[in-house]
Amino acid sequence: MLASRLPRPGEAGSIRTKGSQLDIQKTARLFGWLFIATFITGIGAKILFVNGVGGSFSELSFTGVVSQNSVYLGAILEFGVILTNIATAVVIYPIVKRVSEKVALGYVTARIMESAFILVGIMSILSIVSLSHAMVGATGAEAAALSVQGNSLAATYDWAFLFGPGLVVGFGNGLMLGYLMYKSGLLPRRMAMLGLIGGPMLILSFGLILFGVYENGSGPAFLLALPEIVWEASLGIYAAWKGFKPSPITQTVDRRPEPREPSMAMA
Repeated sequence: MLASRLPRPGEAGSIRTKGSQLDIQKTARLFGWLFIATFITGIGAKILFVNGVGGSFSELSFTGVVSQNSVYLGAILEFGVILTNIATAVVIYPIVKRVSEKVALGYVTARIMESAFILVGIMSILSIVSLSHAMVGATGAEAAALSVQGNSLAATYDWAFLFGPGLVVGFGNGLMLGYLMYKSGLLPRRMAMLGLIGGPMLILSFGLILFGVYENGSGPAFLLALPEIVWEASLGIYAAWKGFKPSPITQTVDRRPEPREPSMAMA
């Protein structure tokens, strides 16, 4: 059984776990910059994929002509999204698990799930490059079949993006992270409310797109995704700039076993 003690004066701002001390503000700023990095790499990858394959931000379209370098560079940036996604969850876990270990673990799991969908999208895009090589010199029925296959791979990327950043994010960054930040007080609670509101709205938008009520990338889709976008952007900027607010969960707790006192023998 691990024992814990109440914090002494002057110990706020750090957590001691198994003999090592975690600097809260350094962790907060690292968390913030990692969140900002997910935006930079994700938007950059999307621009390069659209430029390399064709189509629009909401729907890729295989035209038969592929810019190999754009796709490869986009794949590298998209893999950067995976790394920063998982890193945000791993970095924040030792702090927010003191609010709810189950929800904190759920957030880590959601980030991994989102990254798995992103990886499916990367493999689909890279397969389009291989397909474009096969189309060189193809004519007639062969060229038509390869074109259909290319559009199928592009659609796979779009579906992976819809289920990952379009659905899992609503549960992970929206509901779970919003709840953890709201309960902990590490961020302004009004800001955390954006996550609790934006998450369900993003999930609702996913369902409406899935059943054909409106297209992904349309005006209603953007409006329903806007609170989640604002939440994630403000979260990253605030944490990187100001760090975390003082909170009871950032008080030092020594989780090392305390030595047992020797028992007194009865004379």
